Amino acid sequence: MSAAVVLPLRRWILDLAATAVLGGVALAGMWPTFAGGSYLPAAIGGIVLGLAIAAVCAWRGWGMLITAGVTVAVYFLLGGALALPHTALFGVIPTLDTWQRLALGTVTSWKQMLTTVAPVSASDGHLLVPFLVGLFGTVLTASLALRLRNVAWALLPAGVMLMLAILLGTPEPAFPLAQGLVFAVLAIAWLALRQLWDPHNAAVSVSEINPARAARMRMRRLLAGAAVLAIAAGAGVATSAVAQPVQPRHVFRDVVIPPFDVRDYPSPLQSFRKNVRDQSAKTLFTVQGLPKGARIRIGVMDQFDGMVYNVTDGGPDSSSAFTPLRSNMSPDAKGLPVTLKVEIGEYSGVWLPDVGAVSDIVFTGDRADELRRSAFYNPATGTAVVTSKLATGDTYTVDTIMPASVEDRQLADVDFGKVPLPTQSNVPEELTSLAAETVSGAETPIEQVRALETFLAEGGFFSHGLEGEVLSRAGHTAERISTLVGGDQMIGDDEQYAVAMALLAREVDIPARVVMGYYPDEERAGDATFDATGDDVHAWVEVNFAGIGWMSFDPTPPEDKVPNDQNTKPKADPKPQVLQPPPPPQEPVDLPPTLPDDRKGEEETFDVLGLIGIILAVGGIVLGILLLVAAPFIVVGAWKAATRRARRNAAEPTDRISGGWDEVTDRAVDYGARLDTGGTRIEEGATLAATLELPRAARLAERADAVIFGPDDPTPEDVEAFWAEVDVIVGGLGADAGFFRRLRARLSLRSLLGGTAVGARLAEWRDAAIARRGSRPETIGRRTRQPSTSPLESERS
Repeated sequence: MSAAVVLPLRRWILDLAATAVLGGVALAGMWPTFAGGSYLPAAIGGIVLGLAIAAVCAWRGWGMLITAGVTVAVYFLLGGALALPHTALFGVIPTLDTWQRLALGTVTSWKQMLTTVAPVSASDGHLLVPFLVGLFGTVLTASLALRLRNVAWALLPAGVMLMLAILLGTPEPAFPLAQGLVFAVLAIAWLALRQLWDPHNAAVSVSEINPARAARMRMRRLLAGAAVLAIAAGAGVATSAVAQPVQPRHVFRDVVIPPFDVRDYPSPLQSFRKNVRDQSAKTLFTVQGLPKGARIRIGVMDQFDGMVYNVTDGGPDSSSAFTPLRSNMSPDAKGLPVTLKVEIGEYSGVWLPDVGAVSDIVFTGDRADELRRSAFYNPATGTAVVTSKLATGDTYTVDTIMPASVEDRQLADVDFGKVPLPTQSNVPEELTSLAAETVSGAETPIEQVRALETFLAEGGFFSHGLEGEVLSRAGHTAERISTLVGGDQMIGDDEQYAVAMALLAREVDIPARVVMGYYPDEERAGDATFDATGDDVHAWVEVNFAGIGWMSFDPTPPEDKVPNDQNTKPKADPKPQVLQPPPPPQEPVDLPPTLPDDRKGEEETFDVLGLIGIILAVGGIVLGILLLVAAPFIVVGAWKAATRRARRNAAEPTDRISGGWDEVTDRAVDYGARLDTGGTRIEEGATLAATLELPRAARLAERADAVIFGPDDPTPEDVEAFWAEVDVIVGGLGADAGFFRRLRARLSLRSLLGGTAVGARLAEWRDAAIARRGSRPETIGRRTRQPSTSPLESERS
């Protein structure tokens, strides 16, 4: 246990206040991350608790280990109330769930916040990050400030807090000018005041300068420091006014690898015909609370490559960007709030059924945590994905906003919306002229969309191609769509007609996409519970209108509109009859295979093994670097330890006593003592007593001479008592020294390679040479001794 820290009251106030303000300025950078001050209770609470821990531990003189233990205990006792109140009893008392989240949050909370699109929600457990930074950063900063003479060391953890707030935040800074300026000015002022109030400086001023002059010098320093701060602040403000950054700053969020890639999963539209054929009588899932006219979607597809209309994830600037689930995912949505309860039946797959502008998805049941961790949502399209796959019995609640219905007359003067969409490729060439001809008579955007819808719905016929129905091939490749619109009759189902309308619309610059989902027929619309089966699967088209959003359109003919004779029945809407040859020869693109049942397991195994390998490789490299850096220090420590053991275990008792004194002088040399080679022990003891304020060293030197030159050899008890005194003196050398001075002494090479060490080795060689000649040397141990003038030594001679 260290000695208690005794400081003037103003030092306590200065250090604690400066730490609090620096921590607050640093954590202010998280304001954009949370889109407001919802994180402030956790951040400020962490700072206050950190100040209290540092002050109490410094006052009581508790060491590093006790301080760390107190910090961890406070984290688990009060972390629930400040960072995870929704898991605590009455919002204050921690529960087992709270402690589990606190323990895991020290590792996982950073990743969760970085992989969640900002602004993040405080209710999703993200408050752990500002609380952790505030608590542990403040404990380090305040502890170093209160315990060390040089306050510059305390600025290191404070600077780390500032960098973490920036790197964990967003590219848009919170208060860049104020934050940086206040932090720099406060740090400089803290350094200046600490230097001005340093007792050593004050003592020098009083002893060497008269009081009046000392007071004037202090005032001059204070005014000069204030002037420097004012000039720096003014220069910073002036520079920032004309030197705005050209590019946004880069943060960790920009380089985090997305944990989800939608391209790993086949398009939901590829399973359309399978739903109709194999699951027509199966209850796939049940929805409670579905409003009348609402449609359940499982996938929104906005990219066509000639083989499949697929869901895309082109990043934040595209029409689709998937992110982990969070609260309030549609903050700008307007309409009727609705809560739906969904229970999965025989439905399986990764595409999660949802409705409207989803605000929150809460999983319940035994797999709630697993589903939550593997769920991703695209706010732009409303598509949700669960990579761990849905299974029978899974349940969840959807909080969503249902937009108000819009009639065509309300869209009479509304233009199409400007939304980014992926580029289409391998679109049948005939669709360009067909789309232009179809919308040529339309005057408004809504009339253009209705013209395309009517052309397909009224000019085509419906067939799933099942047993007993007119032949209708599945799929929606470029060849299939070309056959649909280029044949004598258009025959297909939702899959072909929705894709055809979307492609036609995109050819005339109408922002359109394909949606697949489920909705009840007119007889069941508005029922309290909707049991979705394969018969309820549909595909439709959504078109974006400025200021309105995405509107649904149904280009599929009625199911009862079937051709009586597909060889003779004409089309309802004539168009140029041009014999279309097959598409130009090209390498066919293989359809993405249906996801195997064991695919996820294989991928997970590979990822886990790869991750373990990376961790081991990085750990090995880091360990090797640390060992390489620490090698000199390990060698020095081992060398000194070996020397000490050799001295204490010497064969002759007198050599053990002499070695004990050598241990004292070696450690004194490491702490900066200057000992002349060839001096007697009495002289060395006097030097240590004067330079290092060790009066016990002088008495130990006399005791060593008395034992060594006494009439009898020292007993083992004498040796143990002598070495006990050696340990007390050596331990006292670092009692009043700071941490870094003790570290420097332990790593010093002066006692081994310099100082008195060379003389020690020469003396030992000389002793050996004299002994071989049969003469008694005047050396004992390692140094050449001058003839002693003490009566005891004269009698011994």
